Amino acid sequence: MTSLLVKSEQMPLAINLSSLTTMSKMSDRQFYDFCRTNPDLRIERNANGEIIVMPPAFADTGNRNGRVFGQLFVWSEADATGEAFDSSSGFTLPNGATRSPDAAWILSERWNALTPEQQASFAPIVPDFVVELRSSSDTLVSLKEKMEEYIANGVRLGLLIDRKNRQVYVYRPNREPEILDNPESVSCEPEMPMFALKMAKIW
Repeated sequence: MTSLLVKSEQMPLAINLSSLTTMSKMSDRQFYDFCRTNPDLRIERNANGEIIVMPPAFADTGNRNGRVFGQLFVWSEADATGEAFDSSSGFTLPNGATRSPDAAWILSERWNALTPEQQASFAPIVPDFVVELRSSSDTLVSLKEKMEEYIANGVRLGLLIDRKNRQVYVYRPNREPEILDNPESVSCEPEMPMFALKMAKIW
């Protein structure tokens, strides 16, 4: 049976279930239809098949997300070895979870190996790089678990930005997370040559 885990920032959420004929565990197609039926919600699915419903980001979080993605996009266009993705992009991980990081980047050779149909779906690919920006509705524990899931599924570099405590957690495979206190910038080398995320306008 499908479970809906609703993360609310003390605001009502109207969830349209008309795309479902039953509340048994959603198939990939049903999940896709459910997301299309509820375009105003941010929706993820964990490895157990539970659907996680989040309200749209508050304006300040959306602004900071834009600043993160903007820096990534500018670097990606200049570097020309990969593709940058914003927070509306969903990816299906090997463990079956569908996740939408706040920003992501994938090497072009890996992205281009997908079929056009796969690219036009919740693409079955693990990003090389992901960023999660903590919002007021996020717990640090849940975001750390998500970052560990990303790394376990093949992400090579992940940044968890905790604006509340002005810390950045840097995740890499087979290492303990590195915790940076109030950094001015965060280097993403060697995975992403010459890319450093400037933090002044993200805090």
